[in-house]
Amino acid sequence: MTTRLAPSRSGTASLLTAAIAALVTVAIATATTRAAAAAPGDRPPPRARFDARLSGHPYPYPVRIHRVTAQGQRLEMAYMDVSPGRPARGTVLLLHGKNFSGAYWQSTIAALVGDGYRVIVPDQIGFGKSDKPRHFQYTFQALALTTADLLDHLGARDVAVVGHSMGGMLAVRFALMFPQRTRALVLMNPIGLEDWKRTVPYSSIDSQYARERTRTPDQIRQYMSKSYFGGTWKPSYEPLLAIQAGWATGPDRDLIAWTAALTSDMVFTQPVVYELPDLRVPTLLIIGQRDRTAIGKDLVAPAVAARLGDYPALGRRAAAAIPGAELVELDGVGHVPQVERSAAR
Repeated sequence: MTTRLAPSRSGTASLLTAAIAALVTVAIATATTRAAAAAPGDRPPPRARFDARLSGHPYPYPVRIHRVTAQGQRLEMAYMDVSPGRPARGTVLLLHGKNFSGAYWQSTIAALVGDGYRVIVPDQIGFGKSDKPRHFQYTFQALALTTADLLDHLGARDVAVVGHSMGGMLAVRFALMFPQRTRALVLMNPIGLEDWKRTVPYSSIDSQYARERTRTPDQIRQYMSKSYFGGTWKPSYEPLLAIQAGWATGPDRDLIAWTAALTSDMVFTQPVVYELPDLRVPTLLIIGQRDRTAIGKDLVAPAVAARLGDYPALGRRAAAAIPGAELVELDGVGHVPQVERSAAR
C-alpha cells in the first residue's frame, strides 16, 4: 500500500500495526532538530566541544557509555536510554544516519516517551560521542552486533527499529540478522536502495580521506543544502550542521576525516538492496519525494548523475521488494523528513 502525504498535512495513513502507527506519527509530524543548548555562559570552548568524542557538545538527554569488545579492541559506545517513568508500551531503537548523531532524534524521543515508549538511541562506533578507532573494519554486520550487545546490556529483548539514511541500511541489516528481536521496521529515506558500485567508479579510502580533510564548514552546508533540502537553507537546519562543521575545524579533524573515509567505504560497498526480499518483519518506508541523495554523483557524467538517487522510484521498488511493506510518500520533502516536515509546520 502506498500513501501520499502533502507537506501541509499531518497524521498518518492506516499502517501495519499500532506500534508502527505511533512511530510514523512521531517521525513525520512531531520530530524536530532543536538540539539542546547550554546557557551562553556555560558553553565549553570549541576545542573541547568538537573533539573526536564531542566531549563538551550537549545532547538532549543524559549520555551513558557501554563498553564493547570488537575486533580485538575494547571500545566505548555512547547511547541515550530514555524511559517514560511508567511501564513502557514497548522499546524503540533509533538509528542515526552517516552525517548525524543520536542527538538529532531529540523531539522524536520526547514524543515517543510521552506516548509511553522506552527509547534507546546509540551513537554507532565511529560516530557522535562513541569511539573512533583508527583500525577497524566497518561493516553493517559489525555495527549490528555492537548494537545487539548494547540491547543485551540494557535488557531490551525486542525493539521497533527506526533507521534514517545510513541508519536505514543498518536497520535492514539488524532486522535480517535479528528478526526475532525486530518487532517492526521503519525506514526513513534510507540510502543503499541502489548499488552505486555498478555506476560510480570506486574511490579509494586514501582518496576519500584526502577529500574529507579539505572540507570546510561552508562546503558542508552547501552539500547539505543541495542534497538534503533542494538547495534551500533555513536557520532550523543549523543543528544538523553544527557537529560536522565543528569537526571540520576541530582538534581531531584528521581522525574524523579518516573515520569518515572508512564509513563512506562501508556505505558504498555494502548496499542492502539485494536482500530486501529477505525481510520478514512488518516494514514501513517513509520517503521524501524530493530526495536525490547518492554517493559519487560528482564522479560521473551529468546525465548519469541525474539518474542516481531517484527516491520516488527507489522507494516504490523497495516497497515492492519487501514482503508486505507499506510506503508513505511525502510530497515536497527531501532527505531528512523529520527535520524538513517539522520546519514547515
